[in-house]
Amino acid sequence: MKLDFSRNRRLIFYSGGQFSKNKLLHRALSTLLGKKVRSLTYVPFTHENGTHYYQRIKRRYQKFGFRKFRYFAADSDFLKKEMNEAFKSDVIYLAGGNTFYFLKHLRESGFLKRLERYSRNGGIIAGLSAGSIILTPHILIAGYPPHEGDVNEVRLKNLKALGLVDFEFLPHFTNSAKTNKALLKYSRSTRSHILACPDGSGVVVSGSVLQFFGPTYLFFRGKKLRMN
Repeated sequence: MKLDFSRNRRLIFYSGGQFSKNKLLHRALSTLLGKKVRSLTYVPFTHENGTHYYQRIKRRYQKFGFRKFRYFAADSDFLKKEMNEAFKSDVIYLAGGNTFYFLKHLRESGFLKRLERYSRNGGIIAGLSAGSIILTPHILIAGYPPHEGDVNEVRLKNLKALGLVDFEFLPHFTNSAKTNKALLKYSRSTRSHILACPDGSGVVVSGSVLQFFGPTYLFFRGKKLRMN
């Protein structure tokens, strides 16, 4: 029998954008945590320049009650102790970047498998752009639309991701004729619903409940709907 862990899911899907655009999503994350003293682990897609963005993340989330921060880069020469420490945080934040590179190193490091367990045990995961795509069943959509998508420079063949939700997520959505045409075409080739968000918008999943913040579009079997 397949167990249903959906009641434990607490996920934040950030599309992108600067602090001011994402205030509602930051507040939603704060609400999920309640009044407790908060800790966050920042996971960059690559260690290169990762510590620079880590300092930015600390300044951003200190405004929302976070007091303890950790840093973990899956493509660095980390120690097992560092990975163990990463999972002690209330929130694990998966950053943006090249989705194919990110997934490759999350899987090879063993972090991906432990991240799934962390979520199923009630841990909160926030994903930004590439990090949000990794929360879904697979990352094929990272290459869409073809004129803007990530390039699979690492030649990753196994595109299976965490599968914590049953929909696909497209960040940085631009509501243009070219992008809509590409997504409508893609939606005919997949069985999944596709949620597409422009920067500043996002989705919060709490158990089996989905909340949409900002413009969110649904693509499914060649059709497009606005969700809010």
